[in-house]
Amino acid sequence: MALSLSDVTQLLTVEGENQYGGEAVSQLQHALQCASLAEQAGETPYTITAALLHDIGHLLAKTGRIDASAANENGDDLHQYVALPFLRGLFPSAVLEPIRLHVDAKRYLCATDQSYWNTLSTASKHSLIVQGGVYTPPQAAEFEAQSFSHEAVRLRRYDDLAKLPEAVTPPLPHFLNIMHSVAL
Repeated sequence: MALSLSDVTQLLTVEGENQYGGEAVSQLQHALQCASLAEQAGETPYTITAALLHDIGHLLAKTGRIDASAANENGDDLHQYVALPFLRGLFPSAVLEPIRLHVDAKRYLCATDQSYWNTLSTASKHSLIVQGGVYTPPQAAEFEAQSFSHEAVRLRRYDDLAKLPEAVTPPLPHFLNIMHSVAL
């Protein structure tokens, strides 16, 4: 079940060519932009790798490695969770936890930052609904108390900005080198 680093590279290069949901970029463009924004912000190699891989669950679903019945009753594919068994053993918690928490970070930001909702794309607003909606104050406090929640919030903000068709980023091999540097 676990992936190798070469499997991860293959997923990004092959399945990454697919369009990213309802956005104007491919999955790979989105991943590269997200990782590039994290790098430009001075994030650690762990957070940069999490930014690169945060949506790999979507790519795994396209290969048929993930059972479609894993979706919840709202139709959410739970991509932030289904990827973890494939990545566990490859990466430390500093990579895995921001990936696991990046959807919850959107729910948290909608609860704690009044202007955040207006920054979301139409596709992100729609997915928020199927992902459980805005957190209540107790849910937001519970999220905040988790390890790596701050990294997940920053990752979420990069995620939201990484949807520009004309954006120029370093090529995938640049980020693969970073990914390899944090692999277990």
